[in-house]
Amino acid sequence: MDLAALYQRLYWHLGPQGWWPVQKRGRDHRFEIMVGAILTQNTAWTNVEKALANLRLSAAMNPKQIIKMPSKRLAALIRPAGYFNQKTKKLKIFSHWLVKSGGLRSLKSLPTSQLRTKLLSLWGIGPETADSILLYALERPVFVVDAYTRRLCSAAGIDAGDYGSCQRYFESRLPRSRKLFNEYHALIVAWGKLYGNKKTRGEALNLVRA
Repeated sequence: MDLAALYQRLYWHLGPQGWWPVQKRGRDHRFEIMVGAILTQNTAWTNVEKALANLRLSAAMNPKQIIKMPSKRLAALIRPAGYFNQKTKKLKIFSHWLVKSGGLRSLKSLPTSQLRTKLLSLWGIGPETADSILLYALERPVFVVDAYTRRLCSAAGIDAGDYGSCQRYFESRLPRSRKLFNEYHALIVAWGKLYGNKKTRGEALNLVRA
């Protein structure tokens, strides 16, 4: 499979995606991306947006505020994202780690592999969440694999294997570019949503089988 050609077909058909979606780019947008990456586990993004809006309105979109906030209060704010008790614990653990590590600036000096290992050592942070944080918040060139990626691979006849094998499949066949990986993953998500609609599934399949 020519992944560069597939990218061009998706881009031409779906257009630029401009991910990661945040309300406003600014001082706290990277932390908001990190929070969103945790909250989006096992839930739709529309529900995550409601939880993020609650955090913004409560001035809780920074790690120190999340650490100080009572767990019950935090759980109530992120309730729209589902699994709110588990995700409250995840946000607390992640925020403690981020502050203890010296904040976002201190992470810039760490090699990507070391930073990924540290993220994966945190409770509740799996490969997809860690790589979303690395790519979208910390601007590292890692390819994010999710359910839509696996669906696309299946539709295109790609036997990509497990998470690590699928990630290596894409990274070894594309220029190692953060911008490219960012846009490619966003396009795959857009394609996956197209595929999920019965009326547009045939159109989506034609995009990857051409």
